[in-house]
Amino acid sequence: MTAIKNATVLVTGGSRGIGKALVDELFRRGAAKVYATARDPRTVAHPDAVPLRLEVTDESSIAAAAAEASDVTVLINNAGAAAGAAYLDSPLADIRRDLDTNFYGPLLVTRAFVPVIERNGGGHILNVHSALSWLADGGPYSASKAALWSQTNSLRLLLRPRNIQVTGLHVAYVDTDMTEAVQAPKSLPADVATAALDGIESNTPEVLVDDVTRRVKAALSGDLTLLYPQLTA
Repeated sequence: MTAIKNATVLVTGGSRGIGKALVDELFRRGAAKVYATARDPRTVAHPDAVPLRLEVTDESSIAAAAAEASDVTVLINNAGAAAGAAYLDSPLADIRRDLDTNFYGPLLVTRAFVPVIERNGGGHILNVHSALSWLADGGPYSASKAALWSQTNSLRLLLRPRNIQVTGLHVAYVDTDMTEAVQAPKSLPADVATAALDGIESNTPEVLVDDVTRRVKAALSGDLTLLYPQLTA
């Protein structure tokens, strides 16, 4: 079991949306210290959080954060991006942005903080995935989350002998700035944060937050038309 109470936690993208809700819930559960990262640390609102500048695609920024937050035992890779790019029409830079932020970003942060967590006696890493890890949406966002899912599955095996547990969090739409224009059912950030931290505390390998996510995951074992009914048209 991984205790949140008295833990030192770093949350990437900790100034808004799911990240902000995670910071709030961590303190509610008695975390001793929470580093909330952002490109602009002035946007971190929680009065007890330690604001920390971090750009997850910049290795020098990550190294500086790891040096400053040398007491971390729990890492939450929450920061993400959705450029809205399309494979056939968008500039390649927009396609790469999703992959750089959503796949390489968590990997770079994890590589920097694994030695930190290990030196502190072990701990936990949680990566924020998506229901779109299992459902292609026509662009690189879902590809980046699918790749992150695979990364998480590998890291779970690689880090277990080093006393670091790994949890993957999957969720469909969440009521944040990123989904403001989406007209569909959305989870509340606070509910996502609760599920995420429950998963950490119970050492659950994979947390599926909502019914949409559970249905998409279940459909992976069936015919491809369950996920893509347009193939039957």
